[in-house]
Amino acid sequence: MSSHTETRILPYPAELMFDVVADVERYPEFLPWCTGLRVLSRTKEGEADVLIAEMLVGYRALRERYTSRVVLDRKNLSIDVAQTKGPFARLGNHWQFVRKEGGCEVTFRIDFEFKNRMLNMVAGQAFEHVLFKMADAFETRAKALLHHPEQQV
Repeated sequence: MSSHTETRILPYPAELMFDVVADVERYPEFLPWCTGLRVLSRTKEGEADVLIAEMLVGYRALRERYTSRVVLDRKNLSIDVAQTKGPFARLGNHWQFVRKEGGCEVTFRIDFEFKNRMLNMVAGQAFEHVLFKMADAFETRAKALLHHPEQQV
């Protein structure tokens, strides 16, 4: 299994970063390799919003579709995602957003393992590159929204 944790201090409000990550419908607009996304359902669990979302990802000739359960906890500024159907033997990630003076601290943790051994080996080699590109994409999206509020989520 592969796992990675990254923490970044960003000059954006924690609430804005939460909103950027929570706005899954917009992922195809700015997230590398996300070629499609649709929300299959929305419910509430206490104060948290729970989405079931299907994401289509693609890189070169590789195309995969998977479904995840996304728990958006605005009160605690956290987001938890777990695959419910797809190519992974295990996929989960956790986002935590902490208010800091002048911005926020964002911590992202992901654990995954593909069902296919060959895909695991290939993905493992590109793993860090993909994660950095994705983290940069969320940060770039927040910057764009901060400077162009009419595009707000």
